Amino acid sequence: MKKLLAEFIGTFWLVLGGCGSAVLAAGFPELGIGFVGVSIAFGLTVLTMAYAIGHISGCHLNPAVTIGLWVGGRFEAKDVLPYIISQVLGGIAGAGILYLIASGKPGFELGGFAANGYGDHSPGGFSMQSALITEVVMTFMFLIIILGVTHKNASPGFAGIAIGLGLTLIHLISIPVTNTSVNPARSTSQAIFVQGWAFEQLWLFWVAPIAGAIIAGAVYSYLAPNKES
Repeated sequence: MKKLLAEFIGTFWLVLGGCGSAVLAAGFPELGIGFVGVSIAFGLTVLTMAYAIGHISGCHLNPAVTIGLWVGGRFEAKDVLPYIISQVLGGIAGAGILYLIASGKPGFELGGFAANGYGDHSPGGFSMQSALITEVVMTFMFLIIILGVTHKNASPGFAGIAIGLGLTLIHLISIPVTNTSVNPARSTSQAIFVQGWAFEQLWLFWVAPIAGAIIAGAVYSYLAPNKES
């Protein structure tokens, strides 16, 4: 239960910090942090939680990460579903708090609420094909980074920094395409509030990240099995 609570809190912080930066700070002309600021915010949520709860739960914060680690032989199958449930619930809680804060502004309109999308709902108008490729490849690389820096032969103590910076770079690349998911829990939390088109397109933001994670888990377990000395 301690591990599941840690995953809940960590995913709560990822959604509140990352999506919160997009909803609350990115759009103000005088304070707007833009795509770069939102990218950094997402990276910081993972970096801070890596050191806060990494020693408790491993700091997955993401169903795709949990599945990728399982495929890569780093995580037990019996814990996969409980972790995913905790992550989704934590993300929903983070989105709920964000909604309560954002709706306190006069004239509040929900809009996209930092949801992920393609076609007309892609920030740059990118197609479903572009979104699918982007989410698979970005999640693949994210898992390669995670599996690499947490390998038993990797330099200890620096994993959180590499993972946080990796997620920042992923956002810098893919925010224009899909608003960046690489995380089904993050996508689900926002879709619950936006509903409509966000629910209709949510399938891609489960299928593509999980596919990318599975491929990465298989590839990295071939490149460097954790049991190697």
